[in-house]
Amino acid sequence: MKEQEINPQVSRRQSLQSLFSRQRQAYDADPMPSAASRIALLRRLEQELLTDKELLCAALDADYGGRHRQDTLLADILPCVTHLRYSRRRIKGWMRPQRRSAGSLLTPARIRVYYQPLGVVGIVVPWNFPILLALSPLIGALAAGNRVMLKLSEVTPRVNRRLVELLERVFTPDTVVCLEGDAELAADFVALPFDHLLFTGSTAVGQQVLQAAAEHLTPVTLELGGKSPALIAPDVDLDFAVRRMLFGKTLNAGQICVAPDYVLVPRDRITAFVDCYRRRFEQLYPDGVGSADYASVINQRQYQRLLKLLTDAEGQGARVFACCEGRHRDDGRRRLTTHLLLDVTESMTLMQQEIFGPLLPVLPYDTLPEALEMIRRRPRPLALYLFSHDRDLQRRVIEQTHAGGMAINETVLQAAVDDAPFGGIGPSGMGHYRGKEGFETFSKAKTVLVRGRFSTGTLLQPPYGSPWQQRLLRWFLR
Repeated sequence: MKEQEINPQVSRRQSLQSLFSRQRQAYDADPMPSAASRIALLRRLEQELLTDKELLCAALDADYGGRHRQDTLLADILPCVTHLRYSRRRIKGWMRPQRRSAGSLLTPARIRVYYQPLGVVGIVVPWNFPILLALSPLIGALAAGNRVMLKLSEVTPRVNRRLVELLERVFTPDTVVCLEGDAELAADFVALPFDHLLFTGSTAVGQQVLQAAAEHLTPVTLELGGKSPALIAPDVDLDFAVRRMLFGKTLNAGQICVAPDYVLVPRDRITAFVDCYRRRFEQLYPDGVGSADYASVINQRQYQRLLKLLTDAEGQGARVFACCEGRHRDDGRRRLTTHLLLDVTESMTLMQQEIFGPLLPVLPYDTLPEALEMIRRRPRPLALYLFSHDRDLQRRVIEQTHAGGMAINETVLQAAVDDAPFGGIGPSGMGHYRGKEGFETFSKAKTVLVRGRFSTGTLLQPPYGSPWQQRLLRWFLR
């Protein structure tokens, strides 16, 4: 027997290629699914999602070793349900060819832009919100009429099992297929010649995905993250700002790509901010890491990574203030309350990498221009948060900083808007999905020009140089 025939890596690649070819053939047989068929698929998906919601919540709780049902309903299930209903109501309008102007040069002609399914779309799903970040891009790809291959995270095997069972009840494998596996399978997956590839994960892995996709010139949407800042302006009440900010930092124990990664506070209010934050945290989670409402860190690897960030910062002189002191850490259950860090420096690892957990550096500033410059000199983040009621400052921050998205006097919830795009910029990602922009991401906008019997183009054909041709050109240019 030849080595290639027993090589598991070759076998895996052949299996992936077989699944891809099956979906490609199905697409070729039906390259423009009707609006009715797309709507029916999304309606069935919603029904099955609602039927299985409690099973999914329980599975995710088990994968985390502690994740409250309410967190999963709010952050995973509900956004998918609203996105499904939003998309179903708009598919017919999105599919309708758009009329465009032919302009004087091309008149008479009819110009239409048709939105055509791309074909086979690949989606790589992360572990932090494995239901939302599987189904949300899937909804957009299906609304656009595509076939989809999903690569699920190996970190969440129980919820994967439930998702696979759910999706198999709704879709045939030539419409949607799910795959599970480690980094080797992921590498083979992103190397397939997809018509579009969407990856959610770290910036470092996103670079590798982009390189793999370049082999086939596959268009890529990257949702990466980065260090999302929160800016507390001098005019805002600290208790107000902390209340709004806490939800975004404590949901899923801060394991969110758009969670506040560091906070900028006026220098003379640093102590008051720390006291207010710790007091409010204890009101929400009175038992600290023992609170049933608080989530665990997903696994030991991620937990040790966070402890290493904390140890590195303390070793370099950072002052650490744990919320719920004495009930702030449980190594057995992989739980940490939010730890506020003061006197941080750029040499500390947690100021160089996305934290993705319950650690929060607190940086002082003396003037607002200084604070804005601190934000601008860092790589562009996925989210930016401003706490201020000053309309002029709000406008300045919107216009003078870059981020994938922004929320004013709120955190995280901008990522849940159905009728607007979601996506990063630069190191925090590229491209968009959700909303109409998601439909467009997974479609080819194809321009079609239709002529009748008469064409002005014939008037400009060779031989060149006749006086009437020159007059016609001058008229067009004028």
